[in-house]
Amino acid sequence: MYKDILLPYDFGNSFVNVPDQLVKLTGQNEEAVITIFNVISETEQADNVKYHGKHFEDICKDKVEDLKPFTDQLDERGLKYRTAFKTGRIIPELLNEVNENDYEIVVMSNKRSKRDIKHVLGHVTHKLAKRVNIPVLIIK
Repeated sequence: MYKDILLPYDFGNSFVNVPDQLVKLTGQNEEAVITIFNVISETEQADNVKYHGKHFEDICKDKVEDLKPFTDQLDERGLKYRTAFKTGRIIPELLNEVNENDYEIVVMSNKRSKRDIKHVLGHVTHKLAKRVNIPVLIIK
C-alpha cells in the first residue's frame, strides 16, 4: 500500500472518517508515514503577531495542541505521522510540498463542518486535485 501520504489539514473541515481510511491506505505497513500538513495564512500569522504576540513557532505549538484529538485517533490505530507547518498562500504552499517531496498520494477531507456551503469540492481541494501528478483521495 502507500508509505508516504500527505494529509493537508484544514481546521474548518471534519476529519472524522479519515483515520479509518488511512489504516486502509497504509495496509498496516509499519514504514508508512503520514505527513499532516497545515498552511498558516499570512493574514492569520500577522493577526497572531499583532494581537497575541505569537510568532510562527508559537502558532505551530498551538496548532499541534488543536490537532491532538485527531492525532490521538491516529495513535490508537498505530499509525505513524509527523506534522509540518508552512506560512504563505495555501495552494502554492501545498503544491510546493507535493512537488518537493516523494509523496505517493494526497488524502483530503471534504466533509465540511458548516453544512451551508453549496459546492461539492472546496476551492483548495479542487485546485490541488487538478494540479498535482499523484493520486488524490477525497474523503467525504
